Amino acid sequence: MTSSRTLRHRASSALAVHRGTHGARVAAALAAVALLVGAGVASPQAAHAADYPSWADVQAARGDTTAKQGEIDTLQALLTQLDADLDAKNEDARQKGDALQAAQTAYDDAQFRTAQLQAQADDAAKVAAASEERAGQLAAQLGRSGGNDGISSSLIADPGDAGQLLYKLGAMSKLTEQADGIYSQATQDRNTAQSLSDQAAVAAAALEELADEARVALAAANEAAQAAADALAEQEDNKARLEAQLAILQQDLQTTEAEFQAGEEARKAAEAAAAAEAAKYGSPTNGTPAGVISSAGWTRPSGGNVVSGFGMRVNPVTHAYVLHAGTDLAAACGTPIFAATAGTVSYAGWMGGYGNFVQIDHGGGVSTGYGHQVNGGIMVSVGQRVEVGQRIGTVGSTGNSTGCHLHFETRQGGVAADPVPFMSARGIRL
Repeated sequence: MTSSRTLRHRASSALAVHRGTHGARVAAALAAVALLVGAGVASPQAAHAADYPSWADVQAARGDTTAKQGEIDTLQALLTQLDADLDAKNEDARQKGDALQAAQTAYDDAQFRTAQLQAQADDAAKVAAASEERAGQLAAQLGRSGGNDGISSSLIADPGDAGQLLYKLGAMSKLTEQADGIYSQATQDRNTAQSLSDQAAVAAAALEELADEARVALAAANEAAQAAADALAEQEDNKARLEAQLAILQQDLQTTEAEFQAGEEARKAAEAAAAAEAAKYGSPTNGTPAGVISSAGWTRPSGGNVVSGFGMRVNPVTHAYVLHAGTDLAAACGTPIFAATAGTVSYAGWMGGYGNFVQIDHGGGVSTGYGHQVNGGIMVSVGQRVEVGQRIGTVGSTGNSTGCHLHFETRQGGVAADPVPFMSARGIRL
């Protein structure tokens, strides 16, 4: 199995080897497919689709013009095929990620509306119960007085003078009218409550279907992301060597292991400098600083203040009125993203409007999500165990984003919850 460090070494080495026009093309190709570089997915054991030439083949061809051109053509065809296969796998992963995000958004929106409908049904049931209680009290009162028939008999037996008779008749009419109104209102309130309850039940049933669709989309997206990672691993396994061989044949250059190593050291130094610079930015002016772990074992996932909260809103890119199922933290571009608490990565890849997205399962039905990560910035893979505060990615502006920030989600039982009170209950202020 090939480690992610070895893969990055080979990719960087390829760039160091081929500094001409081919080097620029390699750099562009590697940048375009960097969606899953940080995932750390193991390489497949064999290059199953191609018969790659050895260094001995290249050395043998150097002295023979005809053989040299044939070997160049072979190498160029293999490189083209590697790029095409990787592009196809990445496009499939992107499409599956778009479908996953659409399914998740549909579920979140329906769940939010279903909860609101159920709350309305519960309130209506309380109103109906109060109306029925009033009607029951009136019925009991009429029962104690003998009801309308009893009142009529009393009037006939003791009508009194004409004025009293008219007054009593008017009072009886008003009482009857009041009773009819109370009974009618109770019936209407109960019908309203039942209607809302029926609507909530229908919505809940539809919600289960949407949940199933989201689960199917997650499995498909994970499969596509794995296929793209495998294609990237094969490309990185072979492209560096193929580019180096091509450079020798085309330019008659000999690249030594020392040059490879020098390029790798330079890359590491640049990464360390970039990380040190990024650490200077993104701390929130309010809230718990990123990296501080609460007594409950949670931490802030990034720096930056809250710039867009949880709830229904008009999406700034699509302009659709939908549920914003998370909280946006205005962290600076390139700054680290940390696991909010320990768990297992359940998704790492493209997710439609959320861009490059990581989801972590923390057990007990609790999960967190981290969206809009920079291309090539994901640093974990599906199935990987992460600890609280472990770096999992890099802040970016991919997907439906108008600027660098972290879209942070918290879920309980698959249902999106407002991250601000959720994290506050765990000792972290966003």
